[in-house]
Amino acid sequence: MDTSKCSGDGDGDGGSRERGVLQQWRGYSCSATPERVLLSRPVLQAALGSCHGLLLTQGGFVYAFGELPWKPGSPAFAEPVLEECLSGRGVVAVASGSFHCGAVTRDGSVLMWGDNTHGQCGLAGRSLVLSPTPITLLDVEATPPRLVRTASVACGAQHTLALSTAHEVWAWGTGAQLGLVSHANAPVCRPQKVEHLAGRYVLQVACGGFHSLALVRSLPSASARTLSLDKCGRCQQLLYSMVEKDDHVVISDDHYCPLGVELNEVKRQMSPEEQQQQQKGQSSPGQESNGLGEKVTQVGSSLSSKTFCPALGSAGAGVRTGSKEENTLEPGEEESTSQTDAATVPLRSPVKRTKSSQFPDEQDLKEYLRRLSDLSLCEQADTGAGAHSTLSSPVSDTPTITPPPVPDHTHPPAGGHSHQLHEAITFHTPGCQPTCPHPHLSTAFEEHLASSCDDCFDDSGVERGLEALEEPGGREGGVRGLCEGGRDPLSGLLHVRDLAQGTKSSSLTDIHLEEIKGPGRRSSLPGLTCQGSPPPPKLGHRRIASAGGRKLPVSMETESLLPSLYTEVWSWGRGQEGQLGHGDRLPRLQPLCIKSLSKREVVKVEAGAHHSLALTAQCQVFSWGSNKAGQLGHLNSLSTAPQPVKMSEGIRVWDVGAGQTHTLLLADGDCVQPILYYSGEQIASHGPTHTYTHTPVLLPFCMNMGYVSGVFAGGQMCQAVSDENIMGFIASTHEICAAERKFYCRLSAIRSQILRPLLAREGVRACLGHCFLLLQTLAGSFSRLCHLIGQHTVSLTRFLQRERDVRGLVMLKQTGIFLDTYKEYSCSVGNFLVMGGFQSLLKPLQDCFGKKLDVLQQLSEPREKGSSPDSSSSSGSGSGSGLLQSLLYLPVKHMHQYSRLLLKLATCFHVDSEEYSVLDEGCSRFETVALLLLRQRKEAEKTLDFWRSLPAKATDALRTPSRRLVCESDNKALTLQNAGRFTINRFILFNDALVHTQFSSYHIYPLATLWIEPVSEEEDGLFGLKFTTPEDSFTALASSPAEKASWLRSINQAVEKLLEAEMDAKVAGSSLGLGSNGGQRAEPRMSRTATHTFGKEGRYKDAAYEGRWLCGKPHGRGTMRWPDGRVYIGMFKHGQEDGFGDYVIPNKNSNKTDHYQGHCKEGKMHGFGTYWYASGEVYEGLFWENQRHGHGMLSSGKMTSSSSSVFIGQWLHDRKSGYGVFDDITRGEKYMGLWVDDQKQGHGVVVTQFGLYYEGNFSADKMMGLGLLLSDDDTAYEGEFSDDWTLNGKGVLFLPNSDVMEGAFVGEWSSGLKVAGTYLKPNPYGPDRDRAKSRPYKLGAMAVPADEKWAAVFEECWRRLGCTSPGHGDPSRAWDSIAISLTHRDSPELLTRSQHMTLERLEVIPQLNAPFTAESYDSIRRYLLKACDAPLHPLGWLLETLVTAYRMTYVGVGSHRRLLRHAVQEIHSFITRIYHIVRFLFPSLPEDGTFVTEVCVQETLCSSTDSGMHLELPEQGFVVSCCSLLLPVLLPRLYPPLFTLYSLERERDEELYWECVCRLNKQPDRALMAFLGVHQKFWPISISVLGETKEVLTSTKDACYATAVETLQQISTTFTPADKLLVIRHTFEEMTQEALTLLDQDFKWSMDDLFPLFLYVVLRARIRNLGSEVSLVEDLMDPHLQHGEDGLMFTTLKACYIQIQREKTT
Repeated sequence: MDTSKCSGDGDGDGGSRERGVLQQWRGYSCSATPERVLLSRPVLQAALGSCHGLLLTQGGFVYAFGELPWKPGSPAFAEPVLEECLSGRGVVAVASGSFHCGAVTRDGSVLMWGDNTHGQCGLAGRSLVLSPTPITLLDVEATPPRLVRTASVACGAQHTLALSTAHEVWAWGTGAQLGLVSHANAPVCRPQKVEHLAGRYVLQVACGGFHSLALVRSLPSASARTLSLDKCGRCQQLLYSMVEKDDHVVISDDHYCPLGVELNEVKRQMSPEEQQQQQKGQSSPGQESNGLGEKVTQVGSSLSSKTFCPALGSAGAGVRTGSKEENTLEPGEEESTSQTDAATVPLRSPVKRTKSSQFPDEQDLKEYLRRLSDLSLCEQADTGAGAHSTLSSPVSDTPTITPPPVPDHTHPPAGGHSHQLHEAITFHTPGCQPTCPHPHLSTAFEEHLASSCDDCFDDSGVERGLEALEEPGGREGGVRGLCEGGRDPLSGLLHVRDLAQGTKSSSLTDIHLEEIKGPGRRSSLPGLTCQGSPPPPKLGHRRIASAGGRKLPVSMETESLLPSLYTEVWSWGRGQEGQLGHGDRLPRLQPLCIKSLSKREVVKVEAGAHHSLALTAQCQVFSWGSNKAGQLGHLNSLSTAPQPVKMSEGIRVWDVGAGQTHTLLLADGDCVQPILYYSGEQIASHGPTHTYTHTPVLLPFCMNMGYVSGVFAGGQMCQAVSDENIMGFIASTHEICAAERKFYCRLSAIRSQILRPLLAREGVRACLGHCFLLLQTLAGSFSRLCHLIGQHTVSLTRFLQRERDVRGLVMLKQTGIFLDTYKEYSCSVGNFLVMGGFQSLLKPLQDCFGKKLDVLQQLSEPREKGSSPDSSSSSGSGSGSGLLQSLLYLPVKHMHQYSRLLLKLATCFHVDSEEYSVLDEGCSRFETVALLLLRQRKEAEKTLDFWRSLPAKATDALRTPSRRLVCESDNKALTLQNAGRFTINRFILFNDALVHTQFSSYHIYPLATLWIEPVSEEEDGLFGLKFTTPEDSFTALASSPAEKASWLRSINQAVEKLLEAEMDAKVAGSSLGLGSNGGQRAEPRMSRTATHTFGKEGRYKDAAYEGRWLCGKPHGRGTMRWPDGRVYIGMFKHGQEDGFGDYVIPNKNSNKTDHYQGHCKEGKMHGFGTYWYASGEVYEGLFWENQRHGHGMLSSGKMTSSSSSVFIGQWLHDRKSGYGVFDDITRGEKYMGLWVDDQKQGHGVVVTQFGLYYEGNFSADKMMGLGLLLSDDDTAYEGEFSDDWTLNGKGVLFLPNSDVMEGAFVGEWSSGLKVAGTYLKPNPYGPDRDRAKSRPYKLGAMAVPADEKWAAVFEECWRRLGCTSPGHGDPSRAWDSIAISLTHRDSPELLTRSQHMTLERLEVIPQLNAPFTAESYDSIRRYLLKACDAPLHPLGWLLETLVTAYRMTYVGVGSHRRLLRHAVQEIHSFITRIYHIVRFLFPSLPEDGTFVTEVCVQETLCSSTDSGMHLELPEQGFVVSCCSLLLPVLLPRLYPPLFTLYSLERERDEELYWECVCRLNKQPDRALMAFLGVHQKFWPISISVLGETKEVLTSTKDACYATAVETLQQISTTFTPADKLLVIRHTFEEMTQEALTLLDQDFKWSMDDLFPLFLYVVLRARIRNLGSEVSLVEDLMDPHLQHGEDGLMFTTLKACYIQIQREKTT
């Protein structure tokens, strides 16, 4: 490999002619000069170890340089040499430890090489790995075990960490820095998962010499979870163990926590003098450790190593309640003189209690039980109530730091600490936080504060402003303070930060206080929320609010493009130099969260040998650990907690590198080109100088290195990767990144230094009044925008350091998120401006920041400074309100910066390239929105000036936050027509309403419900405009045609813009949402969606309507809500309810509601619908003008109620009238007959659950007149009735034994009868013995004829076909009505996929030719099958309704055997009447029973060619039958109740038949055939079973004629008589086929041979209800089939059924 070095004294624009030039140097001195490493490929990444390094170049090539002891023959210091074995492997990342190396390939594999003394290469049995060797990361916990793909690796001195693509951490090597508790000392040669980080989303890992760092995404706030008091807060082991003995139970508190002691973040940074005093006597790390151990022992000398647990401390510790709130300061905060310095408070040892027994005494047991009781009470407590006091440690006797109390909560009585312990548990429960009555504000500010808490360490006074929030005087907690009054609305949402401050501690014995508080015990536990961690957005579900209040979903792709700022830093390993950052120098065996960095938006971590660095999105660097060489960048010699690196003002660091004793910083300066800072040991050419920098110093040669994009540090080496500014692309890219970083830092400063202190002031709410909520909304929008810019800043930095494909810029790929966020913010700041909020803030600003407003002056741009702060001009930039207004309008100005920089970047590409196209489109979109935001600002300022010109009363009445002025008229420009001479009219057009003022009165017309049209000038020559509103209409006159056109255009544009904005707000996923700006319509749409509340008298008085409008009238789908609770949701037409809808009417008497769902017409219920009454009744059927009219079903009560009934039938003007079925479920009776005026009147039938059957006359709802009554035992009475079941008059009583009584009968049937008449007993041997067995009465004679039943159903079907009466109408109009029904989708009927397909097929109408053929008949049959499956088709509705009525009639009590004749007659009537409708739709369809002849084509040809012969051929054709056409559609739906009636009717015959079948089937085949008289020639000799021939033996059973038997069994699976006859025919064919096989010759069946054999098949078929099957076929089969071949076969089956009942075995 040919490499060379040269001096870095090139020109300022890069000095290199290619990208990715690497330059390196050692330390910092005046003579230090970077050397350029010349490689043939651009360098993408560098990794530096103690004395060696790796370089990753483009193409995945890896170079190694420095001391390489594992390479045979390597020189003392090798130049970059290519690692040949890695070529072609697709390396994407490299890492260097002290003396070993690692690489990650594109497929996720890890390769290690170098020193393996401590197992850091992940290979067992080898102390040195000479070449890159793959190692295996295997997840053995998965089922089955799977290989783990790796994203990156990090190497330390003796360990290696790998970050998987699933964002899990794997470790191998030696030491506590692995994070593997079970392998703290032993080498780990096989990679193992760091379980303590399982479940966390790890973003980056870094390895120091003997410690590790991880950047972790914060978890969302967990649900309320209380830590059990009987478990250790860290290891989760039981604190107390119970051992059962013979006669007692031993309770032991012998618990030792293996995870050691956890400390909270340090209270404040120690002064240099204190650090020097602490370092006295510490000559070595070992001595430091001992000294610390002595100090710990001194603090808790009475705590034994066995009984101490960091979760609860010592069981015998005393209780100390601080009398004063002892708040703490974070690093960099100023100390309050009223606070007690925690470092100077003497530490007292806890009270030691001696015990004479090894078992806990009674006091211990009571204390333990009381804690458990308090815990249970805590879990049951109401989350919104309870008193909470200032918390103190229940164990420690050292000074404690208490969190701020919750507002309006009283302090508990002093004494018992169990109550305090209970409060300590419940204080942090999320459910206890007050609920905000404004959810949208709460959501906005949760997002606002999630990224703004603790966001700076400067001395700007922000933290001092927040200290007022922590005083116990006037505080309001939670979001309640935000919405209800009091001090800072942010403070309630800052409860996470406040509570985190409340748990700070400076003593080891104080740590249990943090352990037992909060739902998530602490951050070091896996899967729990770190205390103080803001909830990050959920993956795939994060939403950003856009203009109009809508939420836009953020995809997973956006989540990866916009990195999360909700991060935490976790550390573990050795800590003797403080490099872990937990406020102490103790080691950690497993990862632990550094709480002081939880809300700092850390985006990168770096680890040096003994120090650590964290880079935030706000370009701040925090350092901690060893500072012996000044590598921390501040004067403190040792920092055990993160402290900010001291940088000059305006320097923004965006990349860091950590070496052995130095730190390298890459930052933005005053120019676009980046600059470098160095902090640490100064190294000359001859070696270390033992001098170091106290603070970071600027490297003077950095301006000669070009545009540096990344820095790396390791050992004593520094490296930087730079690029040349080719065609200005690199400079433009750096300019975009630097501008965005500067903008974000400025926004963060405004947020932390102005908004938060301002909202924390108690008097702000009083000064602003109703504008305070607008200020809250403004702060929330500002925070969301600030957070987005922060994410974009990090994304741009990564873009600069990686592929640099402009097509991948997040601002171009997700433009919609940026534009919507900016528009939302512009809207919120404009609303605040319009309402005069900035002027109202002048006094609070002066109270908060002083008269001179120094903070605002410092943050303002130079041209924005100048005027005095008390200037009254709101637009003056120098006034207090003007300064704040200018600062808050900075994002609007920044939009132009986006378009300018994108355009500048586009000029670096050819105009035909894809990159130029993408950049140009993005530039256009940003510029369009920038102009829009500028126009919005001007509109807001114009509107504010207008409100100032109006009287105060009018302003208060008309001003709203979102209202903007469009134009206004004076008395002459636009006046009301026919107005008086002295009337003063003024029209004011806003963006949402047109206001008409007359003197002191005004009328507001919302633009959403305003229609305007010009009036023709030809008639009267006036320039008029006609305005139409929902309740008013008027005409206004303009002074000139130009004025008329101007007003018309302005109003139309305002209306259209408003409608477009509302549409954009409702459409989710709109990336731009420019509304009307995308393309202005000439006129606004006549049909629109809007909301209006009616005020004038009428049906809609005070009702609110929301939905579609047409020319001032509700038209289309909408919702109408009345003040009395009535609600209608559905279709409107010309201002009235018309179409399908839902209507809810409150019932004042029962405190319930009536509910109607169905069709309406002209504001009334009309058509088919369902009505749920408040009383519990449900009506489903037809309505006419708000009355039940037509066919319908009314259900009353429930099955278990005392008045449960169902009526289905015809209604007339809300009353039962006509034929109907009434099922009295309570009495167990069912009436089927005629009704008049809600009473039974006329012929009818009643059946009961006790078997009684009555048919006859009814009058006045009673059985009255001639009737027939039958009981279950066949006793019958035919005669006169006077009441229900009451006989009164002449009649005949027929007894079951054929005896007869004639005469007069009086009495109730069930209670006894008085008879005066003749008793007749027939002579069984006389000539009338046969006539005596027959009954003279006939069932159904006094019932309603079948053709008169359900007439209303068929009338409705004819009506839906467009006919005025049955059969009278135009078939073409009927087909039009069918098409309308199929396309009418207002009803919410859920259709299946097959029904949707059926509707599509029904769109084709069968076209029948003049001669009716079999094809025509088949096409009609197929159309009927599809039509009856579609509920929207009139025939489908008819069939569905008839089936419902039929089942309601013959199910339940209607399952009465005497109703069989009625059921069969109804089916025949259905078929006849439906066939009438079908013939109306298909006029060419012949009448029922018509024989249609068909002439065969071949026969026609023969007859035409053979003229010499005349053959008389049989006539061929088919019979048109309504049964064959309609039964396949109707009978399957009616089969269950019908067949049940057949079974009940033939129950006795079926029992006799089945008994014979079971008895005869016990015989073998041959014996049974011999018994039945089957001729032996039909006895099978052998049979085939699964292809194998078997001989028929005398014991063979169920083998002969098995095929025929199986065929006949299928008769029970069919429905129609035709299908059952087809089964019988197939059975005979199977018998014939098998007989032919036996005889080997043709033959013809004789009845003597056929009947016995068929009888055998019927017996073997074992059909359970064969008599019912036979009766069904006999009743419903086509008449023309009775005398044919099928009829003969059916007669044979019927004869077999009768013969089986008579068979007797001998």
